[in-house]
Amino acid sequence: MRFSKIFIPTLRETPAEAEAVSHVMMLRAGYVRQLASGLYIYLPLAWRVMRKIMRIIREEMDAIEAQEISMPSLHPSEIWQKTGRWDTIGDEMLRLKDRGGRDMCLGMTHEEIVTWLASSEIRSYRDLPQTWYQMQTKFRDEARPKSGILRTREFIMKDSYSFDMDENGLEENYRKHAEAYHRIFNRCGLEFYQVDSDPGMMGGATAHEFMAPSPAGEDTIVLCSSCGYSANVELAGSVPTEQVLNGDEKNWKGDEVSTPEKRTVAEVSAFLKTDPSCFIKSLLLISADGPFLALVRGDQELHEMKLQRIVGEFRPAQKDEVREILKVEAGFIGPHSHSLKIIADNVLRDGHFISGANKEGYHKRGIKPDLDFNADWQDIHLARGGDGCPVCSAPLEEKKAIEIGNIFKLGTKYSHSLKAMYLDEKGNEMPLVMGSYGIGPARIAAAAVEQKNDKDGIVWPASIAPFDVEILPLASDDDISEVAAEMSRSLEDERLDVLIDDRNERPGVKFKDADLLGIPFQVIIGKKGLKDGVVELKIREKRETERLAPSGVATRIKELLKDM
Repeated sequence: MRFSKIFIPTLRETPAEAEAVSHVMMLRAGYVRQLASGLYIYLPLAWRVMRKIMRIIREEMDAIEAQEISMPSLHPSEIWQKTGRWDTIGDEMLRLKDRGGRDMCLGMTHEEIVTWLASSEIRSYRDLPQTWYQMQTKFRDEARPKSGILRTREFIMKDSYSFDMDENGLEENYRKHAEAYHRIFNRCGLEFYQVDSDPGMMGGATAHEFMAPSPAGEDTIVLCSSCGYSANVELAGSVPTEQVLNGDEKNWKGDEVSTPEKRTVAEVSAFLKTDPSCFIKSLLLISADGPFLALVRGDQELHEMKLQRIVGEFRPAQKDEVREILKVEAGFIGPHSHSLKIIADNVLRDGHFISGANKEGYHKRGIKPDLDFNADWQDIHLARGGDGCPVCSAPLEEKKAIEIGNIFKLGTKYSHSLKAMYLDEKGNEMPLVMGSYGIGPARIAAAAVEQKNDKDGIVWPASIAPFDVEILPLASDDDISEVAAEMSRSLEDERLDVLIDDRNERPGVKFKDADLLGIPFQVIIGKKGLKDGVVELKIREKRETERLAPSGVATRIKELLKDM
């Protein structure tokens, strides 16, 4: 492929609207262009990357005997209504009416559709197991699309679905998908972690996410290098650090101390010269069942999703509601002397604490759990780096990460709703046991750029780069052009993808664009080198250059690719 014949609109300046490294690099290198908020056009180089990623995914899906199908992106509402998700999914779902006035939606996922298909076609245990997958465009009306192709309103996803007779079959399919995902992400050259996660709107009992660490990630994960524990903070447990005591705690006798205009833990701890770990945050919240108190340690944060799984939807009480319900000003709430239900974080079970005195301008010292208040003890704090691992107590590490894939044990959630049943060996009607498994090819591409770049541009992993080799003739000389053409043929004979920069540009422009594009190998052909019978082979990742005879380039690149 000749540079002059392929559309590569590189930019010299950093686009003002781009923040994430991958967004900046892919715009500057001419890989993508934005049509509207959250909508991107994949230009030739980007689409070559996407095709290579999707080929790797297909190969690994086929290897576990998954069968590729294609399902519509436009869905009738009644299928989603049967599972209840038509009502529970909010504005993220793009809804419309067809010309007959029928409610429709653009699919953000395909559990309902694939279960409808299974309910129509799978009759007997003899038809099982089945695993079907597709590469399909999905739609999600993101409120705040951001970070280029990382968070968009339209995107391609590989989603696969397994159907089994029982939990043992699901466990086997789940394992196969997890192992296939490890092979896919390794082949794509990514650093990644498999972490415990919350099933969320997908439902089911168990879920894992595959996370690529990056500062651009919208998720946070915690990792234990000692025992291997890993989880999204949405689900992660942890053992908070011990209280920081200063020796005065033995003198706390349940006394009230004046703390005028000091309401937050930070303000009161500074005023009393006591560490925040010695405080209880008492939060008045309102759920469908009425008001309740949630308690976390002063140096910890409430994990709203953990609490929501316990009590359902809730909201913080307004200041006037605090006065009306507790007869005290916000900022001075304590856990004692209330008849309300209390949910307290497990870390508060032992120790002496300070909290509001239920009296404006005062806090109380020496509050003891089970003596001063009773609670429903739960894990409701947000895990963070530095906390102890819930498995082995070693310190946890915290990282921002990009979600690049997920796997869910759906069980019978969808098969019951859509009557996807089969007859077992005894003729009994049983629900299909399902799993759901997704990968975002564009997220793989963006994560690769986030993890592999330098000040000059992208450094693509060799397996997903748009081309394997870029040939840079440094002059419009017949001898140089002939060597470049012959080298291109020899490399293509080795089944390598080759780009020749045949533009009439200065060497500096060609070097700058080559580094920006991030193709793994550059072959530099100049007059001086040819006089000595050599060309230069630049390895983009290492920024190292080798001088060798033109006839040896193909062999050397094949050797380097094996090492990669």
